[in-house]
Amino acid sequence: MLKIIQHKIFLLACGTLISFSTFAQQNLKLTYNRPAENWNEALPIGNGKLGAMVFGGAAQEHLQLNEETIWAGEPGNNVPKNTFDSIQKVRRLINEGQFEKAQDLTNTTYPRTAPKDLNYGMPYQTMGDLFLDFKGHENFKNYIRTLDIEKAISTVSYQVNGVTFKREIFSSFADNVIMIKLSSSNKGSLNFTLNASTPHKINSIFTEKNQLVISGTSGSVDNKIGKINFKTVTIPVLKGGKLTSTKDQLNISGADEVVIYVSIATNFKKYNDLSGNPDARVSEYLKSALNKKYDAELKAHIEKYQKYFKRVNLDFGTSKQAQKTTDVRIKEFGNSQDPDLVALYFQFGRYLLISSSQQGTQPANLQGIWNYQLNPSWDSKYTVNINTEMNYWPAENTNLSEMHEPLFDMIQDLSITGQESAKEMYHARGWNMHHNTDLWRITGIVDGGFYGMWPMGGAWLTQHVWNHYLYTGDKEFLKKNYEALKGCALFYLDVLQQDPSKKYLVVSPSMSPENKYFKNVSITAGTTMDNQLVFDVFNNFINASKILNQDQNLSNEVKNALSKLPPMQIGQHAQLQEWLTDMDKTDDKHRHISHLYGLFPSGQISPFRNPDLTEAAKNSMIYRGDKSTGWSMGWKVNWWARLLDGNRAFKLISDQLTPAPMENKGQSGGTYPNLLDAHPPFQIDGNFGCTSGIAEMLLQSYDGYIYILPALPDALPNGSVKGLKARGGFEIDMDWKNSKLTKLIVKSTLGGNARIRVAKDIHLKSKTNFASAKGENTNEYYQINPIKKPLVSEKAHLKTIAVPETQVFDFKTEKNGTYQFTSY
Repeated sequence: MLKIIQHKIFLLACGTLISFSTFAQQNLKLTYNRPAENWNEALPIGNGKLGAMVFGGAAQEHLQLNEETIWAGEPGNNVPKNTFDSIQKVRRLINEGQFEKAQDLTNTTYPRTAPKDLNYGMPYQTMGDLFLDFKGHENFKNYIRTLDIEKAISTVSYQVNGVTFKREIFSSFADNVIMIKLSSSNKGSLNFTLNASTPHKINSIFTEKNQLVISGTSGSVDNKIGKINFKTVTIPVLKGGKLTSTKDQLNISGADEVVIYVSIATNFKKYNDLSGNPDARVSEYLKSALNKKYDAELKAHIEKYQKYFKRVNLDFGTSKQAQKTTDVRIKEFGNSQDPDLVALYFQFGRYLLISSSQQGTQPANLQGIWNYQLNPSWDSKYTVNINTEMNYWPAENTNLSEMHEPLFDMIQDLSITGQESAKEMYHARGWNMHHNTDLWRITGIVDGGFYGMWPMGGAWLTQHVWNHYLYTGDKEFLKKNYEALKGCALFYLDVLQQDPSKKYLVVSPSMSPENKYFKNVSITAGTTMDNQLVFDVFNNFINASKILNQDQNLSNEVKNALSKLPPMQIGQHAQLQEWLTDMDKTDDKHRHISHLYGLFPSGQISPFRNPDLTEAAKNSMIYRGDKSTGWSMGWKVNWWARLLDGNRAFKLISDQLTPAPMENKGQSGGTYPNLLDAHPPFQIDGNFGCTSGIAEMLLQSYDGYIYILPALPDALPNGSVKGLKARGGFEIDMDWKNSKLTKLIVKSTLGGNARIRVAKDIHLKSKTNFASAKGENTNEYYQINPIKKPLVSEKAHLKTIAVPETQVFDFKTEKNGTYQFTSY
């Protein structure tokens, strides 16, 4: 029985003000008492386009610099010619059960090393490094280095011979420059040199007109010639003192204060257009920034950044650990009480997304925008069998929808370039891509047949289009991206094959990403993840077609194919099957658990609607284990949250917040001293995955309702969060104490029915009429796509999973209305 107190008054955002508990003033800073000794200790700054890692040395400040479009190579796709016949032969071999032969033919057709006429994608590359050398600063004391993620500024402060030296460094969101302000407590104390380096073979470093200039060209890899031309200009502006120059170095002496402007530009305009003028662009960026006083530039930077960052406030409480430096807190997290570090880690993920993905920029790649190498691990490109998607999991639920836009722009590009791979490789309409892409929007096989024969990249990426619509209700956005959704559905409509039993339509050939079921055999048909992805692709198109009143005949054709997809299956070990046949091994510890896509992010599996599938998914999780690579543990946080096990989700966060090894190899996960995620080496997806997972522990909005505190761990019994987003345009604020909800505020930007699920023992009162929910949610953004009844192995022993006792209630909302509930 839902216990409620009702009043017939609702509160409008523009009317009565609602008081919400005052949030604790959090220390939103990463803090250190020594300079960075290596890249994994340096601190990241970025404005979406320009990134830097700040080392903070006293005798030498080192900024490793990135610009988002400095990639190796040149325009062009990587689609192989004349391989359709081989794909047809692989399909026949799979149907005949000759899996080893199918894998051999796949490997021959798509070898592990790229053929001379192809490439497997281009690497994202560093620009180079800027150095500030301070003579006599080797002996320093009272050192402190910070990254203020509330203001997006890195600072350094220390003393030499009684003089205090300070630096402020930020990548300006207001203008496309990196700015460094140097000051000291004594006038005339700033004496240093500015010099630079770049690892690019084609480069020139020189000074002109009191500017330090680097020009260069990106690298050539495989069959592609490096054609990104870049230019970096560094300009110091002095207050007092003297500026002189040598051939390739600037010298500052006796200055009171120095502000340094760094701008980088390239000739890149679009994946197929390199007609930009880096000289003109750099001049334009610098002119705009130099026309402003430093304080005005800093203020504009902070205001633009905080427009996004301050939308969400998270407080888990604090402890004495918060007074320690960040590296020490990471080392001690597993054996201490430090709830504030969890909140800091969550907000750091939001900081990274804002800093690496702004409107009009490239999407965040495997390392966001931070990379110090010419040939980084996995090329630091876009791996779309999990990693790129994970980068954007926090975009909607942590109130950063605008940060999603670069990914949508890339999907628009891929829906064009992907027509080549669909047509050439599969003789199919529409578009597709495989498991990697880059700046040039390649869509062919990458890394050979064993890893790359996975034609599902577009299927997963387009889920972000539909998800954004569900959160925002933006029909103009849906219209703009409709053809991408349609083209994706067309591709699978054409490539689906009848399986040998002739019962189902399946994707063939494909794989369950990067895993294998026999020794050295990954190639197969009808994997569970593929079936789940196609299920979503088809439903997204059907629903979009209905909303926009387009392509009814095609929609009916897609509905027919949808009805022939395989159901999910529970195998002999009571696990969710990964493959079409029951081949899972209980000792398989592979980092990819791709068949749980249906649990998260998709939401096809629900504890309340599908308890057997939920139990099977949980069993699969238990078999695989917890410890893994950083991104894998990040995904597991989200899965355990969807399994409503907050304590297990928190354990994964604790596993992730352990010091990562400094060696750049292995699959141990963990976190570097600068809070960046380790595979190792560094990959940014683990940061984003954990940020999403923490949000999922507090709020879930799928399966027809908004679930408040669905997976709150015992370690976080008291707290507040403000500004999380739910599907249907709802914004949620809440307080909890002793693990129970005490206050809830729901803001509705779109109106419509709000359906809320909370713990059964919560008694709510409100001035809003609300009542126990009946039937399906009438809100259009919470409609359920029904799944088929799963097939269950006769050998499976299901124990019946326990779900929490909850209550579900509805209330009507008006556009821009605000509704408050308190417990009693």
